[in-house]
Amino acid sequence: MQQKLIFPDFVAKFPPVAMPVTIGEDTHHVFNTENEPLSEALIAQFIHPTETVIPDDEFTEYIPCFAIDDTEQFIALVWWKAELLNYEYVLATFNVKGELIAREVIAYTRVAEGKVHRAVVTINEEYELIIAEGSSDENDLFDPTTSRTRHIEILASGEIV
Repeated sequence: MQQKLIFPDFVAKFPPVAMPVTIGEDTHHVFNTENEPLSEALIAQFIHPTETVIPDDEFTEYIPCFAIDDTEQFIALVWWKAELLNYEYVLATFNVKGELIAREVIAYTRVAEGKVHRAVVTINEEYELIIAEGSSDENDLFDPTTSRTRHIEILASGEIV
């Protein structure tokens, strides 16, 4: 029988980092060399806790990136999810009991329909996120008409809006 892990076991995988931080397409190389992939048990308990069957395949990997340092009312974690032709940085906030407050994909590289869709993010000291998105064609030529910027933030409650 597998041991039930507790929330601090999960949080311990994410080194605390002070803001500001910028996450781009290749940032995962740093995290991949410094942090071990999350175990199936941690993924099942804290990333997909309500699902009886985890919707990932054997090629999907989760790498812990960092915890946002100095949050008071919540815990904010960022992980990288790698699957075939789809790479995402996910920001999730939890209360101190380990209950999910909010989850949001904040940066990504996705290949679909002959295009590469990318988003990069900067998180500042006030927990505001500036996400720049755009697409390029199969020759990696950027299409400026697809460019847009989104602004979201993490509230003091841990909600992401």
